[in-house]
Amino acid sequence: MMHTNKRGKSKLLRQCSLPLTGVKCVKKVVTNLAVLDITPDGFKLIERAPGVSVEDIQNATEGRLIVEGDIPEMVID
Repeated sequence: MMHTNKRGKSKLLRQCSLPLTGVKCVKKVVTNLAVLDITPDGFKLIERAPGVSVEDIQNATEGRLIVEGDIPEMVID
């Protein structure tokens, strides 16, 4: 999915504003910028897209972003 909407606003929010139909059913999100695990504490950054910095991902994420250690770049063959 795209990390942001057409206006550049994050799709990864602090709190959902839409009706919830499947609470806690999503465990991982893959966007054009990153791979993130969904945890009770926030979005845990697992991998970055090629050429994308952690700072770029932080700027595009409204919800709490968890960054632990060195985040590797995705390998795309």
